[in-house]
Amino acid sequence: MTTTPLLGLLLDVDGPIASPVTRSIAIPSIARDLAALANAGNPVIFNTGRSDAFIAEQVVPPLLAAGLEPGAPVWAICEKGAVWAEIDRDGLGEVFVDLDLAMPADFAADMRAYVEAHFDEFGFFDGTKRAMVSVEQHVHLASDAYLAARPRFDAHAHETLASRGFGTVREGDERPDAAGRVHWRIDPTIISTDVESVRLGKDLGAERAVELLAQRGIRPQHWRTMGDSRGDYRMADWLAERGESVRHVDVRPAEGIPATAYRVLTAADLIHDEAGAVFLSRWVRASRRGELGDDD
Repeated sequence: MTTTPLLGLLLDVDGPIASPVTRSIAIPSIARDLAALANAGNPVIFNTGRSDAFIAEQVVPPLLAAGLEPGAPVWAICEKGAVWAEIDRDGLGEVFVDLDLAMPADFAADMRAYVEAHFDEFGFFDGTKRAMVSVEQHVHLASDAYLAARPRFDAHAHETLASRGFGTVREGDERPDAAGRVHWRIDPTIISTDVESVRLGKDLGAERAVELLAQRGIRPQHWRTMGDSRGDYRMADWLAERGESVRHVDVRPAEGIPATAYRVLTAADLIHDEAGAVFLSRWVRASRRGELGDDD
């Protein structure tokens, strides 16, 4: 038996859901609206580069406090598709990891040592990641200071991988290995750098989301994706390419809105979680009336 809820939500976490300043859900209506949407049967799927530990600490407790009901369709797809788990009233469920997509353990150890010895003034090594290697800006540090220092870590990660014979890509600059292959991506954001398999991405997260819903017999009538970077568009791209009805919400459109085969929505002058909160509230109203408006 297949159920067809009005909406399926694929949501980046940092930016549209969690404040990039506090790294937490700072707007109370966000958790309330997420719980309301899921309790009404609309699947809510977090598609993030964050670890499952971050989701368990920063996202799950507000959802439970907001009244998430048993059986509500909520999942976390973490580390850009490498890690996933269901969320219910007991918290984060069993965590699954695609070990074929994980960074080499010795490289992760070298990056931890480098950050602790040479980069600790600016960021910290995220020891909760299971597949990726990530360094993140200290919350107390000014953004400009971190962004100025970040290329130093990025370059070191690239050189370390190259010295091991791996091919890498960094902001579009491909440097294949001796056989012409590219294995790993160095992916900077406004608060971090992720070093990851080139197979990871928000499109892989979207594919996993559809697979998880299929296992429960859920096929949304419409999809809404939301994020704050160009990489987040890959969720909507993947869905559109398979013929799904989708719109994407860009909560940081100043980076530029690309040409797409689907409509892109913004919240006027609001950005980040303030914009995310606006759309979640709209979708709650749409769910209650059983139809979407032009701006939903």
